[in-house]
Amino acid sequence: MIEYLLDLVDSAPDRLALLKSIDDNVWGIPLLSLLVGTGIYLTLRLGFIQVFKLPLALRYVIRPDRSDKSYAGDISSFAALTTALAATIGTGNIVGVATAIKVGGPGALFWMWLAAFFGMATKYAESMLAVKYRKIDENGQMSGGPMYYITKGLAGKFYARPLAAFFAFSGIGVAFFGIGIFPQVNAIADSAAITFNVPPIYTAVVITVLVALVTIGGIKSIARVAQVVVPFMAIAYVIGCLLIIFSNLELLPDTIRLIIISAFTPTAATGGFLGASMLLAVQLGIARGVFSNESGLGSAPIAAAAAKVKEPARQGLISMTGTFFDTIIVCTMTGIVLVMTGSWTSEYEGAYMTSYAFSTGLENVGAYIVGIGLIFFAFTTILGWNYYGERCVEFLVGVKGILPYKIVYILLVGGGVYLTLETIWILADIVNALMVIPNLIALLALRKVIVSETRKYFENIEKES
Repeated sequence: MIEYLLDLVDSAPDRLALLKSIDDNVWGIPLLSLLVGTGIYLTLRLGFIQVFKLPLALRYVIRPDRSDKSYAGDISSFAALTTALAATIGTGNIVGVATAIKVGGPGALFWMWLAAFFGMATKYAESMLAVKYRKIDENGQMSGGPMYYITKGLAGKFYARPLAAFFAFSGIGVAFFGIGIFPQVNAIADSAAITFNVPPIYTAVVITVLVALVTIGGIKSIARVAQVVVPFMAIAYVIGCLLIIFSNLELLPDTIRLIIISAFTPTAATGGFLGASMLLAVQLGIARGVFSNESGLGSAPIAAAAAKVKEPARQGLISMTGTFFDTIIVCTMTGIVLVMTGSWTSEYEGAYMTSYAFSTGLENVGAYIVGIGLIFFAFTTILGWNYYGERCVEFLVGVKGILPYKIVYILLVGGGVYLTLETIWILADIVNALMVIPNLIALLALRKVIVSETRKYFENIEKES
């Protein structure tokens, strides 16, 4: 049944053309303007919080509040951050960056940076609201996220409940057909085939079993895995990138120059690259940036709401660092390596393109860094999005819907190996947009709450010091 449905979407050229048309219209100027515009607005209203309060936020991550065990919540603030990072540091950092640069040129990386910079303010705001308006469900677990700050923060507004329900439905769609399953499983299958010559069907079976074992345990089980895997693999991957960069340090100025110039001018065809317009670079850079760091998507706040933390603004600051780690550091490392090694002009794409870049820079060791890193990154993303979808289901139908949702999610995991790379990313972009729209509407509607809560928090800090 799953194979039939996937083949139905994947096989017909006219259906693929239709998906492309929908994707182009969804990620057009209006949504790009709303996404970046919201980030710019929040940046200005919050006094460039991502610049002036980033050191404080990083200090919170490094030195957690030891009294958080006494606060309401299911997991520590650090566990909430790593759970969110588990869902973000994945194929977007390796395959997504490669796809954006392959189609949009090196300039796409610049627009990723821009979206991430303003997205940090967005991530702060949405995560702070998630803690402020969270609730405890029938199972005694903490629930929160856009669906709750929409219904509780905008209580009395005629559009609150429909908007929240739309977000929750979209969240389940993203978990099933967007970031959650298909891109991750497909990337794992590709990586296992490239690195270890494992047939995709075997990969699908193993991943399905492992996902079932972890996700049945819920958020605490997912967080335990995320706290160990995410920091270790992220550091190992960044070290691999730095080794390539430092061994080719003389190429770094030209690499940065090409990225910046390509962001504002059309990129000419060269090698296996077919050329790209500036608009395409903007579109892909921002869309893939959102896929990677999820700022504005409304997903990270769902994990943030589970944190054992007293002040909403504190968790907002901690969550904000997720975008910094994900895009400003990890995506940047990937992008520079891809451009520096010239692999963006090769005939390869996706995971193969990044693997080729690392093999060029670090010979045989490079392919293993990408292969193993991608497998772990994608696996933790599957776990994180299982939880996001679960909370959306709980909002819509209550706790009785959680087990059926998990069963469907686990069954769908094996289907990701059957879709082509192009179809996967188009589907992911479309369903991502469906989550972005209601979340950004809510953030703008709750702008006064965001600003007042932030001011109150920093005023209290100043009084205490």
